[in-house]
Amino acid sequence: MIFEPDKLNDRKYKAQFIELVSVYVRLVECFAEKHDVKITHITEYSPDMEKEMSEIGVIDDKTSIRYFEHVIGHDLASRFRDSVAFSLEYKIELGNLLDKLNNKKRLELQKIELVSGKPNLVDFFAGAGGISCGFVKAGYRLAFANDLEDVCVRTYKYNHPELPSEKIIEADIRKIVNYIEDYISEPIDVVVGGPPCQGFSSANKQRIINDPRNELYKYYIEAIKKILPKFVIMENVPGMLPVADQVLEDYEEISEVKNGKCHSYKVSYKLMNSSDFSVAQARERLFFIAIRNDVVENHNITPDEIFIELSRVNAGKRMFVLKDALDFIVPLKAPRIKNQNEVDSDITGKKITVNTYHGDDSAYLWLINGGRKIPYVYNHKARYVNNINYDIYRLLEPGDDASDEKIAHIMPYKHRLHCFKDKYFKLIPDKPSRTITAHMRMDCHSHIHPFQIRALTPREAARCQSFPDDYLFLGAYLKTYMQIGNAVPVLMAEEIANVIKKYLI
Repeated sequence: MIFEPDKLNDRKYKAQFIELVSVYVRLVECFAEKHDVKITHITEYSPDMEKEMSEIGVIDDKTSIRYFEHVIGHDLASRFRDSVAFSLEYKIELGNLLDKLNNKKRLELQKIELVSGKPNLVDFFAGAGGISCGFVKAGYRLAFANDLEDVCVRTYKYNHPELPSEKIIEADIRKIVNYIEDYISEPIDVVVGGPPCQGFSSANKQRIINDPRNELYKYYIEAIKKILPKFVIMENVPGMLPVADQVLEDYEEISEVKNGKCHSYKVSYKLMNSSDFSVAQARERLFFIAIRNDVVENHNITPDEIFIELSRVNAGKRMFVLKDALDFIVPLKAPRIKNQNEVDSDITGKKITVNTYHGDDSAYLWLINGGRKIPYVYNHKARYVNNINYDIYRLLEPGDDASDEKIAHIMPYKHRLHCFKDKYFKLIPDKPSRTITAHMRMDCHSHIHPFQIRALTPREAARCQSFPDDYLFLGAYLKTYMQIGNAVPVLMAEEIANVIKKYLI
């Protein structure tokens, strides 16, 4: 469940709980703003409000209301009380806007999904859920997800209400792989994941699986052996290419007996660029596709043929550029005062705000938003910039970097240009964006907006990663960049899912 009031004594969970309550309130306030309706102040809880709060999951029963208000504070409690009363009055008009923040609604959806008959997916190293989002758009059902980072698990859980909370595990894969049957008891169609690997430089002569820095990769292979899915998709950085053949050997050495049948895998790999999948970003990644031997035989298909089919499908796709991702979103100014990243403002942006556009205003937005109209935009907040960086941002032209003469007099790293040339870069609007990275959490100098004197917002970065505009990233502001930068582009995952889906019948 999204709300767990029995855990409110946990200090860490308390902060997460308060954030979710704040999201509920903000969504209601945005709805009222968009439709020009006044939210009435309520001083007493009606029986219907108490029932609704119980179904949402913020209280166990009406006796716990006082403690709930104490936990979230007087001001937020007052706004939440008003929001609940408003949501009951405008239940029909609100539609499913608040369903992700309602334990009862989530449970109903999970029951429907469980009997949907869709091909299913297990997502290791799931992060914020980019791959899962793409597979869900392609018609898959999530069966299990795992990540070590708590904020990623929270974001994943919010955006994937169709998967029960007990199937979204915040844990080290090394701690759960030997007990994976406790979480996954059904046959699995596809396992996806991108295990971090550090020990794969071209100078490294030992086998990748034996390098201690690649222990997570080793456990990912062990999980495959236990689950024995029909397909495995593994994604990693291009630097893994020199040892890709070692990875092939590891997959092809899998030989496990289950239900009296011996299972093995055929595997292949290919370097692919997200821009070929209509993503407004140039992002090269190495993909491995492994197919279980019975699927290979039954469908007369090989991983190489899957890659060929992906190339054929992509050949007719339109290429989108950075400007496509930056169009139809309100312009912002960067905060000039420190410690303002978490503060909402009409000038610098808000965590959730009314969309002044429609969400399907261009071909790219129509594509990433699935043809839906998106009434609210999430995580569109500009980042603080100091005086020196403001001048650097202002002086650079699209395509300029830290070596440009226009900023030589103020460039703080000019004595280290041999390694800091890309420290500052103003993005080029008529080309796919440069790769969105998790380093943007540290600073965004490498991703300067081509037209406005600021860096990309998390929402603009998420658009470059082809996330829908209503995909909400939870947690601290700077951590949203990390979640977005580590993700696999949604459209890329969706196309891979579409191609292999026909072999899951």
